[in-house]
Amino acid sequence: MAELVYRPVIGLARTMFKVWDLKIDCRGSEYIPRSGGAVLVSNHISYLDFVFNGLAALPQKRLVRFMAKESVFRHRVSGPLMRGMKHIPVDRAQGEAAYAHALASLRSGEVIGVFPEATISQSFTLKSFKSGAARLAQEAGVPLVPMAVWGTQRLWTKGQPRNFKRSHTPITIRVGEALDAPREQYAGAITRRLRERVQDLLEAAQRAYPVRPRDQHDTWWMPAHLGGTAPTPEQLRTAEVH
Repeated sequence: MAELVYRPVIGLARTMFKVWDLKIDCRGSEYIPRSGGAVLVSNHISYLDFVFNGLAALPQKRLVRFMAKESVFRHRVSGPLMRGMKHIPVDRAQGEAAYAHALASLRSGEVIGVFPEATISQSFTLKSFKSGAARLAQEAGVPLVPMAVWGTQRLWTKGQPRNFKRSHTPITIRVGEALDAPREQYAGAITRRLRERVQDLLEAAQRAYPVRPRDQHDTWWMPAHLGGTAPTPEQLRTAEVH
């Protein structure tokens, strides 16, 4: 039943990509296994990241089931679609149920998408990773597949207006080699290696990105360490305290 919903949504997304005239550069899809369970792990800079993460899996004929906050499933429009596509609701106050759901899906051969930063990074740099993705992979006996997206923040991100006009925006996606998650290893150590892999892919995506800010008013989407005006992680932490 899920694919009766998922595939039309994919078709709609591809149509919208053409309407917006997005320039999508996706490399490394071959690292996503063609069969069996896997945990797809990405950075998180936009509300639309899951769409492009899922796009990267299509060449391998895989449909990704994403773990997403429970409030999205209560929305009158997105809720039925999210449930129909077998995505997994996460109630942060009761995370055990979501973990068990994801684990069962992995054991049944599904690809599960996880954003281990948990929330969108407004600095557009990589935040610390929670260990849930590593623990899921360990317990299910499946690989971790790292990936990174860049440019998606220019379409729709936290604290910025949406840009759904025909903007020719480039989107760069990089998928890396799978990482094993042996049961006997400490989940924290696996998580650190995983974050390093995602960081490397993010930097590769940034290097490959074909455009730079047009002028001083267009630097908001670039992180400070690359010359942009996005807030630094330190500035964001200070703002949270106050």
